[in-house]
Amino acid sequence: MRIAVEAGTHSPWVAELLEELGHEVLVANPRRLRLIYGNRRKNDTVDARYLAQVARLDPNLLAPIRHRGSDGRADLAVLRSRDALVAARTKLVNHVRGSVKSVGHRLPGCSTAAFGTRSMADHIPEASRLALLPVLACIDEITAKIKVLDREIEQLANNYPAAQHLMAIRGVGPLTALAFVLTVEDVDRFGKSRSLGAYFGLTPGSDQSGESNPQKRITKEGDAYVRRLLVGSAHYILGPFGEDCDLRRYGLKIIGQGGKQAKK
Repeated sequence: MRIAVEAGTHSPWVAELLEELGHEVLVANPRRLRLIYGNRRKNDTVDARYLAQVARLDPNLLAPIRHRGSDGRADLAVLRSRDALVAARTKLVNHVRGSVKSVGHRLPGCSTAAFGTRSMADHIPEASRLALLPVLACIDEITAKIKVLDREIEQLANNYPAAQHLMAIRGVGPLTALAFVLTVEDVDRFGKSRSLGAYFGLTPGSDQSGESNPQKRITKEGDAYVRRLLVGSAHYILGPFGEDCDLRRYGLKIIGQGGKQAKK
């Protein structure tokens, strides 16, 4: 039978199990179905009824999504774990610097990767050593784990030919290339290459009505993690360290056609 479920934490393995049992599974995008997320009397029973009614009326109204394969999800989890560790390390580094500033001192500048016990222990004021030295030890451990995952990501990137092609571009490393390939997964889902920009929320939103067609910011829909990596690579390619290539010239041409916000 046809079964409609909402996208969520459990939907990948639930949908996979139901399909193995021979059912047709529609994984609805709840953010595209205002009937559900905008309902002021929202509960599980009402949501299930709406899902069933819409699935019977027109399945396309559910904006159904397709989950990645189990292998892709496992590889992508490595990237997500690294991102979580980097965020935790950044938070701890900011905590150490802020705590030292609060007692009238200032730590020397250095990269986040070099921040730790060996570089900063001697600069911690005596009054704060009991509180901050354990934090520096945690930062050391997190940095070591990040380096382990970096090596793992480099090895994973070698398993994907498409990631190897992307890494040929200076400014696109294993992390960005692998995240892009794993998130897109099946390029045949997209009718044309320009659709990828919209898929990652990198195209301007629209609010056209009659003669009114204001220029809006990018939609920022889709995967925020991959979008952040792509924007970082774009800044490098268009920045002072980017090498002269067709891609850089193409980007500079787009910038030259717009106003002050063209580069953004």
